[in-house]
Amino acid sequence: MAFGRLERTEESKPMSDINVTPLVDVMLVLVVIFILTAPLLASAIRLDLPKADGAQPGAAVDKPLTVAMDAAGAIYLNDEALEPTALESRLQQLAAGRADSEVQLRADTTVPYGRVVELMGQLHKAGLHRIAFVTDPVVAPDKSGKAQK
Repeated sequence: MAFGRLERTEESKPMSDINVTPLVDVMLVLVVIFILTAPLLASAIRLDLPKADGAQPGAAVDKPLTVAMDAAGAIYLNDEALEPTALESRLQQLAAGRADSEVQLRADTTVPYGRVVELMGQLHKAGLHRIAFVTDPVVAPDKSGKAQK
């Protein structure tokens, strides 16, 4: 038996280029995710919260309601600006669904005490009785004079 040589074609060379299309696709998806989630990470309401010596983080609460009042007197419910007329009806709607939920009250230091008490009265009238005051802890300077965190 005679074996003949089969004709061989020249082998293809290995590809030396890197296909960057999948890399670009993944990076664009990550950028879009970061753009969408970045505003959720920080509260949009700028408040100068009062400072208290005994301020410590409380126990974690599942989805507390947050009511904030800025220096201008504007009221925010869960970071959504509300008119004073719409606040009462909105609070009653929320209290009807979960009356035992905790309300975290954030008020700027420049807001008069009377206005904060009026807001607390609106919360009580709506049926929300568990109110937590949110403060910043007092920052004590260390020996070098720099503030500790």
